[in-house]
Amino acid sequence: MAKAVLACLCCMVFLSCAKPTDPESLYNSGGYTVVGRLPLPGYAEDLEVKDTLAYVAQGEGGLAIVSIADRAKPRLLSVCQEGVRGTSHKLALNNTSVYIAANTFGVNVVDASNPLAPVATASNLAMKPAQSLHVFGNYLLAAIGETGVKIAEISTPTQPDIRGGLQNPGYALGLATTSDSSRLLVACGEMGLGIFDVHDMQSGFGSYKQLGWTDTPGYASSVATMGNRYIAFVACGTAGVYVVDFSDTTTADTTKARVIGSYATGGYAKEIAYQNGRLYVATELRGLQILSVENPAAPRLVGEIQTDYALGVAVDQRYVYVADEDQGLIIIAIPPY
Repeated sequence: MAKAVLACLCCMVFLSCAKPTDPESLYNSGGYTVVGRLPLPGYAEDLEVKDTLAYVAQGEGGLAIVSIADRAKPRLLSVCQEGVRGTSHKLALNNTSVYIAANTFGVNVVDASNPLAPVATASNLAMKPAQSLHVFGNYLLAAIGETGVKIAEISTPTQPDIRGGLQNPGYALGLATTSDSSRLLVACGEMGLGIFDVHDMQSGFGSYKQLGWTDTPGYASSVATMGNRYIAFVACGTAGVYVVDFSDTTTADTTKARVIGSYATGGYAKEIAYQNGRLYVATELRGLQILSVENPAAPRLVGEIQTDYALGVAVDQRYVYVADEDQGLIIIAIPPY
């Protein structure tokens, strides 16, 4: 009898340690809740969202366009693979043109004016190895590793015209601009964060002076800015997230940047997005982490969504969108706060 009771207790302990059988129990933390998911034919690496469409870079699978008119039931509209060279890593939008960073194959351009039938219209091998992209007014900025940042004029959206570039410390991986259009921030891998003056770029002038730089632990791969404040959030791989204040302009030509806060994500902080006092961090095997940064110097975890391999993240006023290499597109509702 004693042996039977012992066996029963062991079984109960084993079951309590096992994975929950209800998958939705994994997707509810801090009030953030998964409302929709869509497996994709490729490996989702990055995404951008505009209105009721999501554009997903899916590795060797090219570009996927998804209807998110009903967030609970995302629907695959089309895949553009023909004419998309290389592996689609990161992307950026300019109206109905989609620019895709394809590493050693440079930048692919897809005309998505008809989301049911997107067409690859060009590829620019001169902007290589393209790591990530950022649209800044009439310009496309491409982070191209140890070569720095290339700048192309895109008044004709399907024909990026290279107009120069800038050299940064380290290996250019991620890009962001401030809301006042005066500063370019470059995530520079092992060399941390570089800060450049680009206030004349829209006027066609080409002196993009480096104003400042600060080292960060880990490997800086993505950067986001805090609205109209000169605060940057940097995804630094295994080192987590670091917060940099670059508001101290000591002279007209110099910015003193300094680390003011950090958060250890426990996973590999890969990509980052900011919205309304919250930071959304794709951390590969640790899924999506949501940090409150209302006090930028003290980020704190307020939500976490477990996914298989989160690589990309985008956010609007009501939802967070995750590009997960294994699970595809994941849509998460933002709770009131």
